[in-house]
Amino acid sequence: MSDLAERLGYDSDTRLVILSCDDLGSCHAANMGVYSALRDGVATCASVMIPAPWSRHAALMYRGEDVGVHLTLNAEHPAYRWGPITHAPSLLSGDGGFPRDIDDLWEHADPAEVLRECRAQIERAILWGFDVTHLAPHLSAITLRPEFFDVYLELAVEFDLPIRLPSTVSTEAAGFPFRDLAAEEGVVFPDHFDHDWRAGSRERVYAAIASLPAGVSEIHVQPAIDTAEVRALAGDVADGWIDDLDLVVNDATLRTLLRDSGAVLIGYRELRDAMRSA
Repeated sequence: MSDLAERLGYDSDTRLVILSCDDLGSCHAANMGVYSALRDGVATCASVMIPAPWSRHAALMYRGEDVGVHLTLNAEHPAYRWGPITHAPSLLSGDGGFPRDIDDLWEHADPAEVLRECRAQIERAILWGFDVTHLAPHLSAITLRPEFFDVYLELAVEFDLPIRLPSTVSTEAAGFPFRDLAAEEGVVFPDHFDHDWRAGSRERVYAAIASLPAGVSEIHVQPAIDTAEVRALAGDVADGWIDDLDLVVNDATLRTLLRDSGAVLIGYRELRDAMRSA
């Protein structure tokens, strides 16, 4: 049973699915893939990486889709770099741009600079014309570290936006009650989100839909078109992104599974409206 489903106007045992696309703005191939997934496929929302090189292009392509901000503090690709829009010293890795891995970020980042950078990313998305619907950290960098989670929660309250939180990471594993803290502040988040970042989503998405629980489940993909650019920056990982686009746009099995499950497709905009109406 789900209180959130009832807040959204459904019975508490309804299965609701947010099919979200990560990394809008990261590259041209991602922009084309994400917007195709939203406009031609079954994807329902996306999140934009404001510091990434192709984010302005993503803003120019925007037509009112359900888009949140993918709060970005890492640049994980070996030969493809981006960095803080606030030029914060503690968020620079030394070889150009953000740190590649989360441990490096956690070791050096000043929480005050993290707050300033993430706020600037949200404000720029709004300035560029996005009707921002939610917040979702890139690589979950600020979800599972208490001093950075405080930033995440502060911004969710400040901008009155729902957030992505993993349901497959326990309070004991995280070391603090991150979901309870968000709920206490009135911040809305999906009931279920699988903290699984492997490239390529077909089998994971099939399994998630075949076993949907009651309530709101977020399932993420990372669609991209097949270009020399995306293969140069991501290597073999790009195969999974390209397959994600085929999955959400062309795959009949996915559509059949969604139909047979009785799931209702929604986006984060519904969660934002419920949060703000409260």
